[in-house]
Amino acid sequence: MKIPQVIRTYCPRCKRHTEHTVSLYRHGKRRTLAAGQRRYLAKQKGYGSKRKPEQKRFAKTTKKVVFRLTCKECGYVLLRGGIRLKKVEIVR
Repeated sequence: MKIPQVIRTYCPRCKRHTEHTVSLYRHGKRRTLAAGQRRYLAKQKGYGSKRKPEQKRFAKTTKKVVFRLTCKECGYVLLRGGIRLKKVEIVR
């Protein structure tokens, strides 16, 4: 799917419609010192079964893509909800 590089949409900080630049949201690296991650690693460690079952086959053929919209006037960042797409292309 082709997505325009600049979208005119509502900005909650400016409280009006402004131009936003579009990019793809990429999650950051997991923090190993975060409490949840420490708990997860502790449960994975040792003998016995895994914490969650390993997936044998994939049910989904696509991943959900989240768009990161940055307001050109105030710099406010909006994350536009995930939609399932096989291929994303940001076009001028």
